[in-house]
Amino acid sequence: MQMIAKWAKLQDTQVLIDGVGVGMYAAQIRKRYTPHVEAFDIEIERVAEAREETPHAVVAAAERIPYPANTFDTILSHEVLEHVDNDRVAVREMVRTLKTGGRIVIFAPNRWYPFETHGYYWRGEYHFGNTPLINYLPDMWRNQLAPHVKAYTSRGLRHLFHRLPIRIVTHRRVYGGYDNIIARLGGTGRIVRDSLYAFEGTPLDIFGLSHLLVVEKVSAVQLV
Repeated sequence: MQMIAKWAKLQDTQVLIDGVGVGMYAAQIRKRYTPHVEAFDIEIERVAEAREETPHAVVAAAERIPYPANTFDTILSHEVLEHVDNDRVAVREMVRTLKTGGRIVIFAPNRWYPFETHGYYWRGEYHFGNTPLINYLPDMWRNQLAPHVKAYTSRGLRHLFHRLPIRIVTHRRVYGGYDNIIARLGGTGRIVRDSLYAFEGTPLDIFGLSHLLVVEKVSAVQLV
């Protein structure tokens, strides 16, 4: 939340949560910053749960956002792009619904993180959990093992915005919260996490868990 608030306007603004999940971020933004939070997700069960705290959550796909152009001051897409059918169209839709001067905050998986966190398929069976080195394979092999989820290089993520009316505000790679490690290891886990955080903003952030990409809309040109 601190990173989101640092790079985008939240106080008394119009906010869209692109891929609301069960509504954790939407609920916190409504409590801390603004009541004007809209949200959507493609899974009806998740939307039903999110509505307990965020009444304006609706069922929709990221490739067809059900809001008019130039509506929102801030759009949050937290670990969503990797799951959509057409990420290029999903990005265009976010830019379309953003106001001029508004910002999109995106978190998306880093291709060079040493683990694929979404599991993999092998011989027709899905295996859940963190799996090392899958994302380091060439696309033809990587996409057979993990066809259900994308992972992005820095260039690949930024290319989704090619020729759209935006400017890059910041782009870095960040490490995770690692709450599960801290729960198991206690103080040792916190030391590991804090050591990884020290890598952010250095060349070693190439191995970060996720990209943090913030873009700002610079023109109200109509996207079709």
